[in-house]
Amino acid sequence: MRLLVAQPNHEPHLQHLLKEMSRQDSFDAVLYPEGYVADEASVKTLCEVAKTYKKLIITGYRNSNNKDRALMIHPSGDIILERAKSPMDEQLYRPSVAEADGLSIGYLLCVELLQGCVGLEGQAKSLDFIAHPIGVGMFSEEQFELWIEEATRIAVKYNTMIIGTSHADGSYRNCGISIPISYWIDSTGHPIYISRNDTRSRMINLDTRRVNVLD
Repeated sequence: MRLLVAQPNHEPHLQHLLKEMSRQDSFDAVLYPEGYVADEASVKTLCEVAKTYKKLIITGYRNSNNKDRALMIHPSGDIILERAKSPMDEQLYRPSVAEADGLSIGYLLCVELLQGCVGLEGQAKSLDFIAHPIGVGMFSEEQFELWIEEATRIAVKYNTMIIGTSHADGSYRNCGISIPISYWIDSTGHPIYISRNDTRSRMINLDTRRVNVLD
């Protein structure tokens, strides 16, 4: 699978994603950050985009109460994963795995990364990869390192790769500090790439492990 990993700014009308679709022959699926889809009306639009371009879309959206929700859309335009974000004082919500064209894909929404090591247990016999849409960049170097360490632990435990990406803009609770993050860690815990403060999109090939940085 060829996956486009994007780090857009927050925006209301999917402009970044629609622009990237001009490269449609170069990828099979896209990974966008938590909350990239600004409202429920845009979810319907995104389903049409997935169907038109025949792309798997992995991201998150904001509902009418401005709450983050998980979202994965099949190339047919059908929603194959949609749920609320797990509260931090509870177990990871289910489903957190979806099947798409023979692939078993794990899903962790932003801070759910910290629940994933235990929470993904029993949801699938094996995972082809785990997608990790992140809302905004890390609020400190310590958080950056902590999340990479946790992603590495999850990759090794489930013997699969994990791929994460945040928005280019915004900050946690508007604290004003943000380190945009994008990463790909393989099943052995080896980082194929870790991006810090570089918000260019990346085209990655899950089979060849090749990474192309897009200007």
